[in-house]
Parts: sequence; structure tokens; C-alpha cells
Amino acid sequence: MDTISILGFTAALFTTLCNIPQLVKIIRTRKTQDVSALTYCVLLAGLILWTIYGILKTDWPVIIANAISATIATTVLFLKLTSKKTLEKIHEKTQKD
Repeated sequence: MDTISILGFTAALFTTLCNIPQLVKIIRTRKTQDVSALTYCVLLAGLILWTIYGILKTDWPVIIANAISATIATTVLFLKLTSKKTLEKIHEKTQKD
């Protein structure tokens, strides 16, 4: 693997991991009031476009990072837009594990 690929994968790792703390916080606190649905909608649109771009260019760091990030952003957005009951069920499940 060349230096440019390592740089790409490292950047992909960092940008992919950056939304995980938000997801964990939502699951732990069961609160989404401070999460902006509009921000996550725009972020998700961008991530989907980056994924498509990566596919068209066959650029694996871009594809992998943005596909994973889109999944995380979709989960955050889903939790934001669903009822508190859904968050309670998720919280109960994580407490049992």
C-alpha cells in the first residue's frame, strides 16, 4: 500500500469515527433534543454523494468511509426522528448485553 492510500484510509478512519460519540450519547442519554435533524439530513446527502463518487472513481477509502459514515448518520437521524419509545427499547437492550 502506497503513502497516498495510507493517508486516504487514515482520513477515512477519522471522519468515520467522528459520529460514533454522538450515536453513543443518544443511546445512553435517550435524548436527541440537541441533535439537528437538518444538519444530519445534509450530512447524509453529502455522504451518499461521496459514496457514489467513490464508486464511480473506484476509490476504496472514499467508498468505505462514506458508506459507514452514512450508516451511522442514518442511525442518528432515525433515532432523532423516531419516538422516545424506540430509544427506550434500544437502551433496555444495551443494558442487558
